[in-house]
Amino acid sequence: MFTVFGCQYDIAWEDRDANFARIRALLAEEEIPAGSLIVLPEMYATGFSMNVPVTAEPDEAPALEFMKALAAERNCVVMGGFATHSETRPEFGRNELRAVGPGGGELVRYQKIRTFRYTREFDHYERGRDVVGFEWGGMKVCPLICYDLRFPELFRRGVAEQEAEVFIVIASWPGVRVSHWLALLRARAIENLAYVIGINRSGTDPNHVYPGRSVVFDPHGELIADAGEGEGVLKAAIDPAVVRDWRAEFPALLDLEA
Repeated sequence: MFTVFGCQYDIAWEDRDANFARIRALLAEEEIPAGSLIVLPEMYATGFSMNVPVTAEPDEAPALEFMKALAAERNCVVMGGFATHSETRPEFGRNELRAVGPGGGELVRYQKIRTFRYTREFDHYERGRDVVGFEWGGMKVCPLICYDLRFPELFRRGVAEQEAEVFIVIASWPGVRVSHWLALLRARAIENLAYVIGINRSGTDPNHVYPGRSVVFDPHGELIADAGEGEGVLKAAIDPAVVRDWRAEFPALLDLEA
């Protein structure tokens, strides 16, 4: 069991230092138990920009170092998304997610598999291939990023390949499609008999208005936490018994290969 704390805020455009300060301010008054999971949105340090020379992390990797420092200070896991440089295509970046533990070790590294063609992310960030996972609080956790949510096969891979019990989707999901965000998160929870945690940003950038609505759905598809539209911190307890008892009672996942 663990508690998730999701940071929902208006990401300052291409301004790492401002975003680091905003996260610290949001968390300053939170009592966060050791062993909790703190989750930051997609491209949490720069916003969802196609300006790869600015968004891709420099050699000193400030976004990753910030996460490591926060994890050590809070004795928690910290998960967040940021861009890195492609190793094979110099003009391209990679839209990634990392999770680091309290000791600074990297628990997982995920590269977004479905880059968003509609906003031309596809033309600036190369696609990943692998669904990954890690164990925390006695549960199997599988992270995904934003547009991945529209592809249920990635979640099925998380169950089949990673034995996922908790899916975490970090996002910069715009307000114009907020109904899709909520419907798809709930559907992924119901069909995979898993917790699904969606951590979105709020506010605006030069291209979009963002609705917030970071949420947690339990394996029955019930909404158990909702951060609303403004800045704030989402909090929810994640209990392995809720997943395991429901999967034992309603063993639909056993029929995937039938």
